[in-house]
Amino acid sequence: MPTAPAPRASLLLLAYLAFVSLGLPDGLLGVGWPSIRADFDVPTKAVGLLLTAGTVGYLTSSVLAGFTLARVGVGALLAGSTLLASLALTGYTVSPGLAVIVGCALLLGLGSGAIDSGLNAYAAGAFGPRHMNWMHAFFGLGVAIGPLIMTGALSAGLAWRWGYGIVAAAQLALATAFALTVRAWRRAPTDPGAAPAPTTPAVRVPVRATLRLPAVWSGTVGFALYVAIEVSAGLWAFLLLTEGRGLSGAVAGGCVSAYWGSLFVGRVVQGVVAERLGTRLVLRASLAGMVVGAALIAVPGSAALAVVGLVVVGFAAAPVFPLLTLTTADRVGAAHADRAIGLQIGAAGLGAALVPGVLGVLIDALSVQVLGPALVVLAVALFVLYELGARRPTRPVGRPGPESAQPLSGPVRPVVEGR
Repeated sequence: MPTAPAPRASLLLLAYLAFVSLGLPDGLLGVGWPSIRADFDVPTKAVGLLLTAGTVGYLTSSVLAGFTLARVGVGALLAGSTLLASLALTGYTVSPGLAVIVGCALLLGLGSGAIDSGLNAYAAGAFGPRHMNWMHAFFGLGVAIGPLIMTGALSAGLAWRWGYGIVAAAQLALATAFALTVRAWRRAPTDPGAAPAPTTPAVRVPVRATLRLPAVWSGTVGFALYVAIEVSAGLWAFLLLTEGRGLSGAVAGGCVSAYWGSLFVGRVVQGVVAERLGTRLVLRASLAGMVVGAALIAVPGSAALAVVGLVVVGFAAAPVFPLLTLTTADRVGAAHADRAIGLQIGAAGLGAALVPGVLGVLIDALSVQVLGPALVVLAVALFVLYELGARRPTRPVGRPGPESAQPLSGPVRPVVEGR
């Protein structure tokens, strides 16, 4: 079966750096918020305003990006969105009050959502399983570097604004790089030695045709479930290990770090494995592993099993998001893939915002022990959704007929020209 050519090294590097840049602001806020709160004399809970504004912007732009990508082009979208993120971060550095920062958080969410959706849509057609996994691994690297930047600035006696200023400058440099490579981001033919195909009028697929596909919505729900598991486990694990299993704060903190570390390592390792064994096998094993890890976390009383379960969930979950993104065209058809990816990225943001918050309410009302069973329910639901989709009869992408019959995932097919 023909395969897509290897991506250009320069574009691959920019994609990696873009995902690092997506993670940097998330890392800045956790360390910088106490200083921001003190400067503006606002309560600790006011951070919720920033998170809400950022989520609204992220959801809006990630969905819209999928529907406008074919018109503006991925290179222009990345350049403009990264510039918007840089301007938003610059706004943090000069903000006179919390209201301005909330507005900047909205702009930052708009820029980040478009970058995330645009790059995922491009990579789904241009990158293989290895580079797709590695690209997402670099987001974790950005989240890890962000706190170091803010900690370094504060330790040097500088204001928290310097941390945001440093990242704003890095984003501006990245936006410049995207602007200089706009033409290079155009998708190339799958056969680098073939002559260019004759120009034919583009066939516009109505938006309603995309929204009518059941596979679009099952994939969207799948992304919301996956991110809900990933974020909920990372957010509430510390509380479970300390209050629920009796570990000290220092040990529990190290265990939570091990969870995020297993996610990073899993994406690096399983990117190579997926290229050799195929995405279907890796996805099925990963989703089953998430169920097993969640069950270990749910076992009452044992701190050791909970820690092992966290690491298992992290390592097993690692390739799920990038591989489901990579195989979107297999599920919905190439003509609908960009829009579907935009909806999926938006659903991921919604799942990350809503489900951990609902779990927090349940933990307050019941106990922190509810985390394990909740993760089991979410992981089983995701596994069943995948299996139901995988058992549907499939049709090759591009044939007339119900593209909705595509499975939730499947083997990587050749890149379809003009997707």
